[in-house]
Formats: sequence, C-alpha cells, structure tokens
Amino acid sequence: MARKKQFDYFGELEHLAKNAHQAAEILQMITIDYSLELLENEAEKIHELEREGDQIVKKILSELYISFITPIDREDIVAITERLDDVLDSVNSIAYLLSSLVVQELKENALIFITYALEATAGVLTATKEFAKFKNSKTLHLMMDEVSEIEGKADKLYSESLKDLFTNEQNPIEVIRWKNVYDQLEELLNASESVVDVIGGLVIKNT
Repeated sequence: MARKKQFDYFGELEHLAKNAHQAAEILQMITIDYSLELLENEAEKIHELEREGDQIVKKILSELYISFITPIDREDIVAITERLDDVLDSVNSIAYLLSSLVVQELKENALIFITYALEATAGVLTATKEFAKFKNSKTLHLMMDEVSEIEGKADKLYSESLKDLFTNEQNPIEVIRWKNVYDQLEELLNASESVVDVIGGLVIKNT
C-alpha cells in the first residue's frame, strides 16, 4: 500500500501568506488610477483570493484533526493560520469598505497606508517562508523587524491622519467615512505585525 504523503503545513501557510500579499498588490494597483468603477471591476480578484484563503484555512484545520504528528504544536499552527487569515480578511475588508462607503477619491494618506500594507504583507510572506527553516534562516529576524518597523510608521500616520481629519474636515459624513477607512487600514497593518509577533514567539518556543 502506498504511504500517504505527509501534509505540508508550512507550504499551506506560505500559500495563505502569498494570497494576502497578492490581494495587497491588487489593492495597490487599484489605487494607482483609482475610481469606483475600477474598484468594482478589480475587487472581485481580492474577494476570490480571500475565498481561496478560507479553503486553505479549512484544509489546515481539517488536517490537524487527523494528523498524529505535526511539525510544531497543533495550537501553534492554529495561531499562525488565524493570524495570516486575519491579514487576508483585512485586505478584503478594505476593498468592500471603499465600495460600501462610496469613496470617490482617495486621500494622500490612504495611498501611503496602502504602500505600507504592500510592504508589510511582502515581509509577512518572506517571514512565513523562512519560518519553515527558522533554525538556519539568516533573514527571518530581519523580516520580523522590518514588518514591525513598517507598522510603527503606520501608527504614526494613523494618528496624523485622524488629527488632520478632525481638525480640517467640516463635513461630518466625510469624517465618518474616512474614520472608518483609516481604522481598517490600521487594522491591516496591526494584523501584519501580529503574524510576525506570533512567528517570533514560536521561534523562541521551538529553539
């Protein structure tokens, strides 16, 4: 009888991280020449990546139910899976939010936020790849530090954006609209940092 091939947990985690970064790339592409029409046409690609991500999560969790041996503790695989899923969900939520709030034009700070998001999700993807070989990786810690640094810059931008919004915007509808957008953008950067925080903790635990 042929022996069942061992489930590639690290490969599936990398796939999830790749989907998150690809979704961020699409979001950034949409913002280069932003319009609601372009958003509506292209956002479905992000939604599809998110739906595929949900299937990856289900596959990982289903395998955990039946696996006798896992490369790291089951709860640790669940933790990193959930954090990666949060990143992808956050990108997807931004696309939905821009549409549902009928954002006609993007503010400059939002464009900077999305650039940070692209950089952070790239760092998350690299860190996830390197996690499979964390005992010998020379770049994992650099990537974790880089994502944390990007999140720190995003925190500052978030504070500046809210201050500008509440100081200079007279239209209460615009205040509500952009407060929601900035909150979701900040959530995406926080989710990205959360991934590398979990990875950092697991490296310490498994060393």
